[in-house]
Amino acid sequence: MNIGWPEILLILLVVLLLFGAKRLPDLARSLGKSLREFKKGREEGDASDEKKPPSAPTA
Repeated sequence: MNIGWPEILLILLVVLLLFGAKRLPDLARSLGKSLREFKKGREEGDASDEKKPPSAPTA
């Protein structure tokens, strides 16, 4: 699946028509915040995994 410039422009045009020009900055801002929170949570999860010593298997 190869997405080129015409497809990207078509997608952007459809998004503009669906949400309107006034809502696009709010959507982009909320998308950026959610991506930042996701990365932060993933890094915190990785850090907590590194701190935990491996548990001994129970028999």
